Amino acid sequence: MPIKIPERLPATEILENENIFVMTETRAIHQDIRPLNILILNLMPTKIVTETQLLRKLSNTPLQVITEFLQTASYTSQHTDPTHLDSFYRTFDEVKDHKYDGMIITGAPLENFAFEDVAYWDELCTIMDWSETHVHCVYYLCWGAYAGLHYFYGIDTFHLPEKLSGVYPHRILKRTSPLFRGFDDIFYAPQSRGIDVHIEDVERIPELELMAVSDIAGFTIAKTQDSHKFFVTCHAEYDSDTLKLEYLRDKEKGLEPHVPENYFPDDDPGLAPVVNWRSTGQLLYTNWLNYYVYQSTPYNIESIGEPTAEQIQAAMGMYI
Repeated sequence: MPIKIPERLPATEILENENIFVMTETRAIHQDIRPLNILILNLMPTKIVTETQLLRKLSNTPLQVITEFLQTASYTSQHTDPTHLDSFYRTFDEVKDHKYDGMIITGAPLENFAFEDVAYWDELCTIMDWSETHVHCVYYLCWGAYAGLHYFYGIDTFHLPEKLSGVYPHRILKRTSPLFRGFDDIFYAPQSRGIDVHIEDVERIPELELMAVSDIAGFTIAKTQDSHKFFVTCHAEYDSDTLKLEYLRDKEKGLEPHVPENYFPDDDPGLAPVVNWRSTGQLLYTNWLNYYVYQSTPYNIESIGEPTAEQIQAAMGMYI
């Protein structure tokens, strides 16, 4: 089954031109199945680009997926046409009474700010708290991952000597995890950030399980022991030219960025990058969606967040 998205969303035409199977709302309502409901809190200023990248990865599965986009009410994006936001985005007040099988919280270019100084930090904390009882599984991405680790576990970030930008090799620490089914022993994925966390700070939290790291890029993937929250710093969803566009943008700002590592052939920005992370990106999002959302979410979506029979019996001292 394909992903179900609004017919007028810009990503629809882009994905169809890439021969990716998408389903319009009109066709989807005639299928008598229980689709997955995925909420995407898009904090990126380049909203349409991020929408397309994430929808591309969520679409290539045998599952029918309904996506909704969420924006903050306490801060309005200055880089996206208000008509687009009004047409395709909702605010927390509009979704807070609903439940979702999965949720993605994206990154944001806010690494030079303390979390508590971010304009929408209080609202983001409210949404993260809400997701504990209203979302079956949450995927925190890049800055969103650091925000989640800071909020839930008090893990502090530190600034890197210079921005990390490039395509790096990553090591899988738990090869038996369904998240890495189909992965190579070493997988490559883009990184683009100026902050990190100390791996030992993640390892100190009993509730967290470190899943993948990079000898160069550091912390990469962790999840909670109950698989309710995933924290991912690599951008396996990036397009072939995303790092190039970021590099050119930073040059125009006079920031003197270094050429993204392991990205341009011979480190020549005049040459087209060769993508070596596309299959990794598809596997990462497909495995998350299949094994940690579809395979374990309740059929009755309204029961998400309610205690299971095992939890009720354990609380009563009746172990099974």
